[in-house]
Amino acid sequence: MQLVQRTTRSLNMTDAGRLYYEQSSQALRAIEDANLRLAEARAELSGTIRISAPVGFGGHFLTSAVFDFLSPYPKTKVELHLTDDTLNLVGNRIDLAFRTGILPDSTLIARKLGSTHRILCASPDYLARRAVPVTSADLARHHCVIAGPSAGHWVLDGPRGQETIAVSGRFAANEMQAVFAAAIAGYGIAQLPYQIAEAPVRDGRLRRVLADYTTPVGGLYAVYPSSRHVSPLVKAFIEIAADRWAAAGTREGDKAAAVFDQSSADRLALLRAILNRICGLRPQSAFAKVQ
Repeated sequence: MQLVQRTTRSLNMTDAGRLYYEQSSQALRAIEDANLRLAEARAELSGTIRISAPVGFGGHFLTSAVFDFLSPYPKTKVELHLTDDTLNLVGNRIDLAFRTGILPDSTLIARKLGSTHRILCASPDYLARRAVPVTSADLARHHCVIAGPSAGHWVLDGPRGQETIAVSGRFAANEMQAVFAAAIAGYGIAQLPYQIAEAPVRDGRLRRVLADYTTPVGGLYAVYPSSRHVSPLVKAFIEIAADRWAAAGTREGDKAAAVFDQSSADRLALLRAILNRICGLRPQSAFAKVQ
């Protein structure tokens, strides 16, 4: 079978030659990928991985995954950037990001690790002073702790389907630990991620209200830039994070999923003191924003 046509001035492939070239090229690429994977499996992981995640998520889950990653790979380093802003991964040299909710369309590669939702909670002290809401309409008569850009309205899934509820309150923050602190301190009803709220509800620091209502279920995703060869560091970290998230979601009473470390506890104590001072001195103030 003729693969090329040769003349004194040119050399051209025939249709059979082009087909042979395309199929053999695919086979060679497959062999190259197999050799690369084999080399990765034999090599000891080393180098630095830069990870971005939301603040609340990083404080309650991701730091434990980082420690699980660093322990078996002594030649690796982790740079963890906690921010509630959506960073440009390529522009900020981020190797891997964790994001929650509904992802917009993009050129990034995303792996879904699980589902997330928020529940409504308040402190027993607040509920003793203001009464327990019975219906979603009761939220209009309560102080609500506002998180992030949802100020003014909450979207909740309940027995009657999805509802948009007008809410207001004396405190708003763009950081989940501040929202958690305000709820614990008795400044209103807050939407808290289930993994954060589970332990304080269990030990009595918070009570769940309107148990038939949650925020719409979103996803937890590991996101990384698109490329032909994914870094072995990224692959290894995603697997560790996926295992830890699966364990946190299936073990009842897993305190590690929702208990703050000591540094977080110190921050909460400071936030409570600030809240008590601000709201005690200015009871009619509007939202106190924590940046």
